[in-house]
Amino acid sequence: MPLSTTTGTVETGTILDKIIARTALDVDERQSNVSAAELELRAAKSVPAISLRRALHAPGLSLIAEIKRASPSKGRFPVEFEVDEVASSYRSSGANAISVLTDEPFFQGSLADLEATCQVAHEGAGSIPVLRKDFIIDEYQLLEARAHGADATLLIVGALTGDRLGELMRAADSIGIEVLVEVHDESEMDRALAAGANLIGINNRDLRTFVVDLGVSERLAAMVPEDVVLVGESGIFTAGDANRMRSAGMDAVLVGESLIVAQDRAAAVAQIKLDAPRGARV
Repeated sequence: MPLSTTTGTVETGTILDKIIARTALDVDERQSNVSAAELELRAAKSVPAISLRRALHAPGLSLIAEIKRASPSKGRFPVEFEVDEVASSYRSSGANAISVLTDEPFFQGSLADLEATCQVAHEGAGSIPVLRKDFIIDEYQLLEARAHGADATLLIVGALTGDRLGELMRAADSIGIEVLVEVHDESEMDRALAAGANLIGINNRDLRTFVVDLGVSERLAAMVPEDVVLVGESGIFTAGDANRMRSAGMDAVLVGESLIVAQDRAAAVAQIKLDAPRGARV
């Protein structure tokens, strides 16, 4: 496991290395403009976070509907949208949570997108949690997430050393934000479970080739105790894909591209959500 020059991160031999290197530079720049102390004050004034884990631990297959403008493998998606309108559509259609890509260089997202989504997701009764999806390598980013309204954020096991993963999980807990811990293979699943993760996302995309295989979720789910909430990520486009994830033992799926490009997002959300009983993790 080669160590990166960025403290606490690991060289993966994938596009993650390029993204993490750029993220480190961007975090340094943002810290020079907005101090951690200022973010702490803003985070402390935020309304208490909504539990993402609890929101996904519900009957049927739960859905984290994602707002994203682009991806490294596909480029910019062929659709323009207003973030608040998409967030409103997701919430009214029955999504259990909303994920927002905030990385700008590779996904063309922003913290402004996160804040706009939180305003919609948290308004009035029946509010739902919002996940900041980014490449978190520093406690400063956790403070950013909470200060801009996020209820949870992503930690990618493959990009972090074991010690750094644990440090960031503890830091998140101390500021009242949950973490979705993402894994790609058996060794990363072992590390996530050893760190005490109880909300784990299984990414079906091979970051070296960008090939998607839903069998990854089926294989790794067998390693996970029943009390861990599992989220299947990447490659879920149809009701059949959703059924397959549910049968594999997923509590939820995270879906982005197919919802964003759909002509009728409400119908696309309804197609993904299922009431079928979860399959056994065997």
